[in-house]
Amino acid sequence: MNPSAPITPIDLPALLRRMPKAELHIHIEGSLEPELIFALAQRNGVVLPYASVESLRAAYAFTSLQSFLDIYYAGASVLLKEQDFFDMAMAYFRRAATDNVVHAELFFDPQTHTDRGVPFEVVILGLSRACEVAQRELGVSALLIMCFLRHLSEDAAFDTLAQALPHRQHIAGVGLDSSEQGHPPEKFSRVFARCRELGWHLVAHAGEEGPPTYIWSALDDLKVQRIDHGVRCLEDPALVARLEKDRMPLTVCPLSNLKLCVTPSLAAHPLPAMLDAGLCVTINSDDPAYFGGYINQNFIATFAALPQLTAAHAHTLARNSIDASFMAVSEKQRHLQALEAVFAAV
Repeated sequence: MNPSAPITPIDLPALLRRMPKAELHIHIEGSLEPELIFALAQRNGVVLPYASVESLRAAYAFTSLQSFLDIYYAGASVLLKEQDFFDMAMAYFRRAATDNVVHAELFFDPQTHTDRGVPFEVVILGLSRACEVAQRELGVSALLIMCFLRHLSEDAAFDTLAQALPHRQHIAGVGLDSSEQGHPPEKFSRVFARCRELGWHLVAHAGEEGPPTYIWSALDDLKVQRIDHGVRCLEDPALVARLEKDRMPLTVCPLSNLKLCVTPSLAAHPLPAMLDAGLCVTINSDDPAYFGGYINQNFIATFAALPQLTAAHAHTLARNSIDASFMAVSEKQRHLQALEAVFAAV
């Protein structure tokens, strides 16, 4: 295929669905659908402050990152046993497989659970077992990225790290998430340095609601390999130049940005400008149960709102997702070959 050749609007959504892709920004707790929340609540005897699935979903009217996090943590209260974490992850993997996600790197927030008395072991064993089943039964490979909650202290992060070490074989990397404003990345410099010594991959949320200086800090103080979100980088031309030069991946989540009012509309989303600047951008779903869309819905809605995006951009975004993953080189090559085969058939 000539990537710059025009493609009819009716064909482009089909191509977006069909192309193999990696998802690099998915909070597994954020894939917990209201139906499963209620099912787990019933199984575990948890009383929810909502009368029905419909009333819970109606509460998903977020005005900021913090308003989302408040209900996100409430939803996670139903996760108590290893089987709960397994069921949650498998529900995501089944959906990902239908979206032609060939590889997923799942964020998980152990502090959300250990602070409620759920042992770290319960969390990691449920998730890692789901990763094994997804590979075996669905053909979706997966890695787990343990995130530290930035609204908590670095000492709390070190405590979580200590709990993780007996299970380090199940963890591919560490990240930084939760409330961004007022919690700059350098707050966690020491714990990230220790994780780097342990050989883990490093990523961090930066430049979603926080300023471009948070992206600089994630790069220089935490020495991350990927920036999660990063949409505010465009406010700093020197930062854009650095990101382009270093080919630093940015895991962008368009429907999340819309839902949390980071952008006023998808038509105003900075994705085209980021692509035009030569940045290594990927599209992801973030917290799909809360933000109204899994990865293909993010692709289709974004391309529909931004008619300047073409099949060439779709190819670039899918290729970026595979290149920016932490898969082995041989696995990347296999998926890139499959990607090229899809576009050659267009």
